[in-house]
Amino acid sequence: EDVDIPSRRVLITGATGLLGRAVFKEFNENNWNAVGCGYRRAQPRFEQINLLDSIAVHDIIHDFQPHVIVHCAAERRPDVVESQPDAASQLNVAASGNLAKEAAGVGAFLIYISTDYVFDGTSPPYKETDVPNPLNLYGKTKLEGEKAVLENNDGAAVLRIPVLYGEVERLEESAVTVMFDKVQFSNKSANMDHWQQRFPTNVKDVATVCRQLAEKRMLDPSVKGTFHWSGNEQMTKYEMACAIADAFNLPSSHLRPITDCPVVGALRPRNAQLDCSKLEMLGIGQRTPFRAGIKESLWPFLVDKRWRQTVFH
Repeated sequence: EDVDIPSRRVLITGATGLLGRAVFKEFNENNWNAVGCGYRRAQPRFEQINLLDSIAVHDIIHDFQPHVIVHCAAERRPDVVESQPDAASQLNVAASGNLAKEAAGVGAFLIYISTDYVFDGTSPPYKETDVPNPLNLYGKTKLEGEKAVLENNDGAAVLRIPVLYGEVERLEESAVTVMFDKVQFSNKSANMDHWQQRFPTNVKDVATVCRQLAEKRMLDPSVKGTFHWSGNEQMTKYEMACAIADAFNLPSSHLRPITDCPVVGALRPRNAQLDCSKLEMLGIGQRTPFRAGIKESLWPFLVDKRWRQTVFH
């Protein structure tokens, strides 16, 4: 039978992850022929590729001949990067540089997903031209990854984004959704960071930005270089937790704001707000209001099922 396969091809790395799943879905639903690859959780839905295996990477890119590659795969947990620096550097830097080189070899447009943690958080908001100064090893590896990508492929794009949330498979998949249990179990008080200023961003919005960027690039080869995208609601984790409680009509009096700078784990920037005007001027972008997005993401994890009835009817 003749199955109509779209002629525009996109390859997504890290397609099993929180962002990668959203990016795969966005392209797939908008008339792109999307192939996702993953590693540990790949089969049966996605191609299983170890991005550190340069031969396997070469082969999939040459076989599929993508027009666009969205590189979502990364070690993105700052505390894990601190404890496993070599492995993190292999994935975040070496594999990214290699992917950029292979993309250039077939003329594919590579979008490398980076982070607001390349900045030290002392003078926000940050434009793409501002000088990075990462405070932790995660930010350093992602910045080195940016350099490796642009050195190996001068037509590539770097997309820096902040903390993400969305439709999670487990609450621990996102630093935003992981707070839901503390919000729901109101019988014990929970300390919440009220020091670091965050801009929670829905993965669906980032996925839309990736697709719009790719489609703009198909028409205009000057679309390349570094870009920023972010939600525009500034919130600490304490404020996010209160907003989550409010969205589900749950109490929040057990949540305790902690205004001191955290002393454990990797250093975090106080406020790494990203200026997104460069993409906005290209007519690119989408922002889901936090309360709407978080409700959609978290309702399957509600412990008190009665709320499902009241919240959604």
